Amino acid sequence: MTRSILALTLFLSLFSSPTFAQAVEYRLLATSKTSTMERELNEAGALGFRFVAVMGGETAGGDEVVVMVQRGGDIQGRYRYRLLATNRTETLEKELNEAARDGFDYVGQSIFKSVFGGQEVVAIVEGGSAVRSDFSYKLLATSQTSTMQRELAEAGRAGYQALGMTVGNTAFGGDEILVVVRRKIAP
Repeated sequence: MTRSILALTLFLSLFSSPTFAQAVEYRLLATSKTSTMERELNEAGALGFRFVAVMGGETAGGDEVVVMVQRGGDIQGRYRYRLLATNRTETLEKELNEAARDGFDYVGQSIFKSVFGGQEVVAIVEGGSAVRSDFSYKLLATSQTSTMQRELAEAGRAGYQALGMTVGNTAFGGDEILVVVRRKIAP
């Protein structure tokens, strides 16, 4: 091995090691109001934070939706968010498709107890410099796993891919499995 190849190999191994990785900063956002979460997500997105995960449920602060965002590492740019919260299947599907037409893409979903009582499905969509949406969305909802299997099989044959799943007691119809699927819109 020549000296220059040895030096290059040493240089690359040093600078690709985890000790030289860019630091990643995380924030947890938690609230019981979807409007507050949307505002906080957009404030974080303007600072370069990007959505990582969402969950809804009982925390020390009560019934909340909790979102994890991160910045640094391979996350770059500015992001904007919409929270779509509803207890009706048709409404959520319609809002997902409207958001897609506006350049937003699905990133996560959860079920949590709303301030007004009852449980809602919350879907989070993301827009930004690196996000381009050319998808069509569909929401599958049923209380029977066998029915969901059949609906997923039909959706798969139609070119839809599953993105997220929640199970919860909703106004959709009691205890239900909710799956968001999408497919690429033909050019």
